[in-house]
Amino acid sequence: MPDQAQAPPRAKTLSTYLTKVARLGGYLARTRDPPPGNTVMWRGLSRLTDIALGARLAIPELRCG
Repeated sequence: MPDQAQAPPRAKTLSTYLTKVARLGGYLARTRDPPPGNTVMWRGLSRLTDIALGARLAIPELRCG
């Protein structure tokens, strides 16, 4: 059976990344859910900051002291 040609990857939009941040804050992104609010976005940004800080601390060359 021949391989099917894959569709070219779609360009990511700003709304794609906003949804990803909102999902970190607890947004479920179901089809009938309203867009994420300020509180969910704030929680997502806070969690993303914690993840980035943890990743930075995991690299020994970037640690202070």
